[in-house]
Amino acid sequence: MSSRRDRRPRRGGRRRLAALATLLAPLAVVAALLIPAREDGRGPAPVAAAGVPASEGSGCAGGGQTSLGPAPATSVRLAGVDEFRVRLRKPPRAGLVFDLGTGEVLWRRNPRRRLPIASLTKMMTALVVVERTRPRERFRVARAAFRYTGSGIGRLPKRRLVDVEALLNGLMIVSGNDAAIALAHHVAGSERRFVALMNRRARALGLTCTRFVDSHGLAGGNRSCTADLAALARADMRTRRIARIVRRERARFRFPVKGGFLDLEGHNPLVRAGYPGAIGLKTGYTDAAGRCFVGVVRRKGRTLGVVLLNSPDPLAQSRKLLARAYGDPAPRGEPGDVVLNR
Repeated sequence: MSSRRDRRPRRGGRRRLAALATLLAPLAVVAALLIPAREDGRGPAPVAAAGVPASEGSGCAGGGQTSLGPAPATSVRLAGVDEFRVRLRKPPRAGLVFDLGTGEVLWRRNPRRRLPIASLTKMMTALVVVERTRPRERFRVARAAFRYTGSGIGRLPKRRLVDVEALLNGLMIVSGNDAAIALAHHVAGSERRFVALMNRRARALGLTCTRFVDSHGLAGGNRSCTADLAALARADMRTRRIARIVRRERARFRFPVKGGFLDLEGHNPLVRAGYPGAIGLKTGYTDAAGRCFVGVVRRKGRTLGVVLLNSPDPLAQSRKLLARAYGDPAPRGEPGDVVLNR
């Protein structure tokens, strides 16, 4: 039988545990301050692998040279030398020619310089919308969409159901700012919340140059670089709903307006010019951004993209760059001489 003394609690052990807890308490407070919480309150937030978007200067964070993890699946490879050299009489402020299949960069000019991108913003708008809607989804247009400026569909009905797919076509074919606002409100409830989704998606794609402030691109604060836009183009063209839209020169949809149809005619210079194999993607223009263009061409068993920011002539320069990339004779009778030498 054990004695009463053996059944007594061991006070020395309790004192040691209390002292240890006292010593560890300050460390727990420090850890809580250093480790940020998730927005949903469920534990610590993940550490970003590529940092935050860089300042508004001439380059991006990291310059594309370092990474704390594997590159996102759509990123382009800036390492190595260009496949060809091109001299343009009045070059764009930034440009890139790349292989959509491999991510290889064939030619570059200031690939990490952050610049205004105008309606190229809508490439991300479309991606977020497609990832958060169904093809046959319908909704009523928010009042904010009727207060747009600049390019637009211009025939949005009030208090009537419209198809998401019709507005997606209006967004990408005619660069409808009203379509962008309407889709943003449908997906997220407000422009501000939708822009947060755009920036979150940009971070997931590893777009370190990119920052969005609206869904349509009119604000000068929408900025990116050609390397990021090439990665975004790869993501768009891998998304079937977007790829089907951006190859169209025009489209017609049943729509709840007078006449019963919505007719759309696009602005893509390569598609409009009948350039062989042109299958996308997006144009943009504001006074601050100048003429901007992302084009995609598929021929000779290869899919190539060209990105031009603030170009004096996107069609002529795209033709020259793509001719060199595909090994074609240089186009004649267009401004901007090209020096061809590997």
